[in-house]
Amino acid sequence: MTANLEVRDGVGTILLDRPPMNALDVATQDRLRELAEEATRREDVRAVVLYGGEKVFAAGADIKEMQAMDHPAMVVRSKALQDSFTAVARIPKPVVAAVTGYALGGGCELALCADFRIAGDNAKLGQPEILLGLIPGAGGTQRLARLIGPSRAKDLIFTGRHVRAEEALAIGLVDRVVPAAEVYEQAHAWAAKLAKGPALALRAAKESIDAGLETDIDTGLTIERNWFAGLFATEDRERGMRSFVEEGPGKAKFL
Repeated sequence: MTANLEVRDGVGTILLDRPPMNALDVATQDRLRELAEEATRREDVRAVVLYGGEKVFAAGADIKEMQAMDHPAMVVRSKALQDSFTAVARIPKPVVAAVTGYALGGGCELALCADFRIAGDNAKLGQPEILLGLIPGAGGTQRLARLIGPSRAKDLIFTGRHVRAEEALAIGLVDRVVPAAEVYEQAHAWAAKLAKGPALALRAAKESIDAGLETDIDTGLTIERNWFAGLFATEDRERGMRSFVEEGPGKAKFL
């Protein structure tokens, strides 16, 4: 297997396993989609960690495999490539990327599919496709610009340069920088904390934010309003409000 799903304490870890650099070949791309769909379905998975191991997150696509593809082949493959990453981005549960070492090209694009990114102090991120005469094709031109703004995204994509963890934090490409040895532990702890929260409310919050960013403010407010009202039909809402009234804030335990 090029990747697998391991579940502990309500957290499903999607672990890339294609040494030495976790190059994202076609088989790995397809496997990521399968694992994202599995994590979405499984009730024992309430949050997700994306992890490439202690040394590297993912150093990009398999260039030798791509070199053998002509235009008709890539017209077909590019849709499947984007669909795999979109499946990760649309997991309706909190997702954190635990980034060690290189997260380049497709590796950076995979990290962009997470809701939160924790990077090791040895991390290097970037979109170097321009150096191959290409552009990012797994969502980089879209998700990167939405995350860090168009000017900063153009800087990284036009030049193909790598950014170290400190700069990535400064421009908003990652959300936290920790010692490399602590990356997975801290990512899992973040996910495990959210795994104890109200699953439907977390799903509603994620969908409202993500869908709202793709539309105008009035449509976004409608999405929010519909989710907000709908949550009043859930047991979690009843439990949360009852706990607040009887015990005070922050003490509710959700199933």
